[in-house]
Amino acid sequence: MIYDQSEFDLRCEWGSQGVAQLAPISDVVVIVDVLSFSTCVEVATNNDAIIFPYASKDESVIDYAKSIQAELASHRQRWTTSGYSLSPKSLLEIPAGTRLVLPSPNGSFLTLKTEVTPALAGCLRNCEAVAKFAQTYGKKIAVIPAGERWSEDGSLRPALEDLLGAGAILSHLAGSLSPEAYIAVTAFKTLQRDLLGYLKQCSSGKELIARGFDLDVEIAAIYNVSDCVPLFTDNTYVKRI
Repeated sequence: MIYDQSEFDLRCEWGSQGVAQLAPISDVVVIVDVLSFSTCVEVATNNDAIIFPYASKDESVIDYAKSIQAELASHRQRWTTSGYSLSPKSLLEIPAGTRLVLPSPNGSFLTLKTEVTPALAGCLRNCEAVAKFAQTYGKKIAVIPAGERWSEDGSLRPALEDLLGAGAILSHLAGSLSPEAYIAVTAFKTLQRDLLGYLKQCSSGKELIARGFDLDVEIAAIYNVSDCVPLFTDNTYVKRI
């Protein structure tokens, strides 16, 4: 296939089409949504919480959370009195064993599209640990930067923070890089000296800062501080033991 990068060990492609093209021919898929789904999953599972991805942010998630007896995180909006949201800051003190539904039209949506292919959640914080664990599945590894969606029509907006997160993970992997993966690694290595500065200045970072989520950007920009590998299994992300 022209688009599946199958001649390379390490592949990288954006969003839902990236998952559709790469997941079926890869040993494992890494979902990268730095601001903020993947970072939230790393923070929460590192505290031994159990995360249930949910693909949309409409009110159907309320019934879903009730059906599995889980708490519900908001999408920085309404629906919940738990205090948890798609904000890493809100999850820093989440208790072990908490069952939490985390709705997200990007990271959650892509996770649920991986189907039978093993999936991990990666970000800047846990890039090396995720890369090392991914290689236990095999040499064919797909790294999927989630990107954002334009509010006008819902189309994909490639996001700098996810390109950097993907590049950080790929930089710790051994194998032949597709050109797309090589570009991600190059971008990461070029900007690595000031990840926080670039995350604050990119469009997604500026949006969060304008809404008062400065600390979320700071949490997401911390590089390689976590050995937590969130593994998607039985419809949940849990910390790999």
